[in-house]
Amino acid sequence: MFAKGCSDDVSNQLRIVHCFRSPIGGIFRHVRDLTDAQIAAGHAVGIVCDSTTGGEFEERLFNVMGSKLALGIHRTPMQRHIGPGDVASAWRTYRIIKELQPDVLHGHGAKGGAYARLFGSLLRVSRSCVARLYSPHGGSLHYDEGTLTGKIFFAIERLMGRFTDHLLFVSEYERRAYRKKVGEPKVPNSLVYNGLRTSEFEPVAAGGDAADLLYIGMMRDLKGPDIFIDAITRAEKALARNLRAVMVGAGDDLPSYRAQAKRLGLGDRIEFLEPMPARKAFALAHLVVVPSRAEAMPYIVLETLAAGKPMIATAVGGIPEIFGSGSPALVEPDPVELGNKMVAALTDLAAYRDTMPNGSGLKARFGADVMAREIEKAYFAALGR
Repeated sequence: MFAKGCSDDVSNQLRIVHCFRSPIGGIFRHVRDLTDAQIAAGHAVGIVCDSTTGGEFEERLFNVMGSKLALGIHRTPMQRHIGPGDVASAWRTYRIIKELQPDVLHGHGAKGGAYARLFGSLLRVSRSCVARLYSPHGGSLHYDEGTLTGKIFFAIERLMGRFTDHLLFVSEYERRAYRKKVGEPKVPNSLVYNGLRTSEFEPVAAGGDAADLLYIGMMRDLKGPDIFIDAITRAEKALARNLRAVMVGAGDDLPSYRAQAKRLGLGDRIEFLEPMPARKAFALAHLVVVPSRAEAMPYIVLETLAAGKPMIATAVGGIPEIFGSGSPALVEPDPVELGNKMVAALTDLAAYRDTMPNGSGLKARFGADVMAREIEKAYFAALGR
């Protein structure tokens, strides 16, 4: 499986390259936390990702990271979908990765996973020793296996399994979805939950002029901003009063959500803001809502609970693994059900807050140190060390 001499290298210092497409959302957050822990452990780390996505907020994050990454930050155009431009994009990405001479090539998401495994395999042909790891982070696993698109993606994933040394799942839900849609993994695989830094388990209080509700995340239908807006109108009718909400995030679908809020008469009561650190956003409202239609293991849920904020979340993906089955905080991604839950929570927010998971238990299960340690084990196992 490995190039000659791969398992004979006993060095504990690795050259690690993380490859992913969009430097936004949960994947980018995951990679940032992981690189910080890996740098602290003495590894040389680099990032290869898309240059066409992300805004000022992400640029500021890159500026902070730049001086710490021994292998640097390399951004090059990467298409979201397979197309004619993919060949040129793939070649540019391969040349970057080859120059970095990684011991570990860790792909995140569908595009990053494909590049990491294909290019890692090409490097092996040239006698390089590279461990090829893949973290789906939901990605293509959200497709319906009954559709043509889903069948194509899952057929590709079955093929890519031949070029994978280790699969890393962020939730049991994600692992079950892989087994159901792709098949039983034929390579070693691990469940490693996303983790938070110790400082994130400090409470964040709502500000003096805080709104009632907060949505924070990507502005795309998969994340349910439209469900959130529709649910507010239903909650207002039941409570017989106006509600104020803040929506933080960016994305291609943002104009449609602004139009939806205006059409429903909420234009003056929903404030749309650019992306910002989650803990800064938490001070803007009393109740956080995650109305996603699909998720793997969303950081925003972990961050909200760690900050001591009451929240409502949809029972999709790995979210129930955080709360536990039967939690009163969980709803279906439906505006009627979400609106009813908003009413119940806002009627007695103090009592609702008491139903949230215990902070110490969360820290033991979802700490960044735990996440980094388990992923490092997977790296060394894949290298045969």
